[in-house]
Amino acid sequence: MTSKADEAQRLADLARLRRVKDRIDREYAQPLDVEALARGAHMSSGHLSREFKRAYGESPYGYLMTRRIERAMSLLRRGDLSVTDVCFEVGCQSLGTFSTRFTELVGMPPSVYKERAGDSTLGIPSCVAKQVTRPIRNREAPAGDQHVA
Repeated sequence: MTSKADEAQRLADLARLRRVKDRIDREYAQPLDVEALARGAHMSSGHLSREFKRAYGESPYGYLMTRRIERAMSLLRRGDLSVTDVCFEVGCQSLGTFSTRFTELVGMPPSVYKERAGDSTLGIPSCVAKQVTRPIRNREAPAGDQHVA
């Protein structure tokens, strides 16, 4: 059985992890890395990574990249930016890494997504479009699942 001190520490750690997650949600386009996130939470990077994954099911870096891809999908659906512009707009520094991660989560390269996404959410409220086009977390997109919405 855990003591009150252990329970208080667990709750404090969960609050810090929530602040890290909120920071990623707010600052996803900024240059963030696990070291910077850990410093902000007054934790070691290893401890942050382990505890974040235990609490949220994926690493802080994985969550950050998923957040960036979600935003990239929205920008690509708008259609007014190139894939390269979108890559840098969401905070990625490498077009190759961005394209690889996008393809893993969405099931198609960003250029193909941009071509197909234009009309797929036409007439759908943006809050609904965001839900139905959300990338897959914690696993790669199924092979052969090449639809946009």
